[in-house]
Amino acid sequence: MADVHSKEVRSFNMSRIRGKNTKPEVLVRKFLFSKGFRYRLHDKKLPGKPDIILPKYKTVIFVHGCFWHSHDGCKYFVLPKTRTDWWANKLLTNKNKDLQNEKLLAEQGWKVLTVWECELKSKTKEETLVKIEEELWRSLNQSR
Repeated sequence: MADVHSKEVRSFNMSRIRGKNTKPEVLVRKFLFSKGFRYRLHDKKLPGKPDIILPKYKTVIFVHGCFWHSHDGCKYFVLPKTRTDWWANKLLTNKNKDLQNEKLLAEQGWKVLTVWECELKSKTKEETLVKIEEELWRSLNQSR
């Protein structure tokens, strides 16, 4: 099956996809800040360069796009119909890196939270954000 876009249009669309400061990530950051949580962003010293780092809570948060991180069972993750083998390999590599980074962070004593893009859609957004907040308070209480 051929791509619905020309090579140039597809290339332009792909070039617009950001790796950090995405809308879902900014949404989580604004929520956390409004609740009094203070954090750092994209620390290169930590495995996987987590999106949000909350040192006081010894917790990191990854805000994953459902496509780029192969969210299993998600309607937003569909393997492309063109160059399928290349995409399957690329996305599997991303997924394996995610698992490796989570393992390394856990070994360093960090609690790892993963928030999926689909969990921040309008129907589930509030529930997801409240779960993050509850998890952070739980982390703080456990570390005392």
